[in-house]
Amino acid sequence: MTIHAPHATPPCILTIAGSDSGGGAGIQADLKAMTVLGGFGMSVITALTAQNGLGVTGIHAPDAEFVALQLTTVLDGFPVAGAKTGMLFSASIIEAVAKVLDARKNFPLVVDPVSVSQSGHRLLREDAVDALVRRMLPLADLLTPNRPEAEMLAGMDIATEVDAREAVRRILSMGPKAVLLKGGHFEGSGDLVDWLGLPPAPGGTGEPDIIPLTQPRVDTPNNHGTGCTLSAAIATCLGLGLELRPAVERAQRYLNLCLRESYTPGKGFGPPNHAAPATLREF
Repeated sequence: MTIHAPHATPPCILTIAGSDSGGGAGIQADLKAMTVLGGFGMSVITALTAQNGLGVTGIHAPDAEFVALQLTTVLDGFPVAGAKTGMLFSASIIEAVAKVLDARKNFPLVVDPVSVSQSGHRLLREDAVDALVRRMLPLADLLTPNRPEAEMLAGMDIATEVDAREAVRRILSMGPKAVLLKGGHFEGSGDLVDWLGLPPAPGGTGEPDIIPLTQPRVDTPNNHGTGCTLSAAIATCLGLGLELRPAVERAQRYLNLCLRESYTPGKGFGPPNHAAPATLREF
């Protein structure tokens, strides 16, 4: 029997992020999610990490000029349909990436403001926060901070729904077109709520539209790389042509399924099962 491959070319989806040698987060998680969701994943590597499920033991970053060269070369060779940024590490890398995107960005960009690893290792230098706010936030079609990142950006503690809404308002004022404040770091036993903040509608009240998006909370320790996976999934869904809210909701459902089917391949925290939609399907 001859099996003919399909002729449709998947959309090109780009991740600009750090490498996780343990395979659960960063570039590796992004490419897995992009592939399963129907994209052709490409990468610009901003940093190498020595990392496993127990933590990060070291970081090595290439020259900012080489990061920019990777990005320019990808954009010269592929019609990028959607992209995300993750770990950007330093002010010089942020400046180099932003300079290229300023001139070449014609696709939706999801910015995941990665600052600290799950194990507590700093992934964004303290002197790079200003560059992130000044250069990357205005380029973001969607910014996806978790609770600590949102607290850092908004300059406030976030403990309640009122706090979450105020933080989203503050971060929207910094320039991103939309903000998704992720709820995974909030305590509780009920459903998990992410807050999607959209800019004021023309002719409306002038207030942002802040929408609670709910998913069942999954009780698992295997949550290494969840933020990377979600932002990569959203970028892929946007690249497939979905509007912002449907793209976010589809990515949420994908991540929720991956967490329900998560596993522990080694020591420490395991990752979501990025292949869950495929492994649950009959071939």
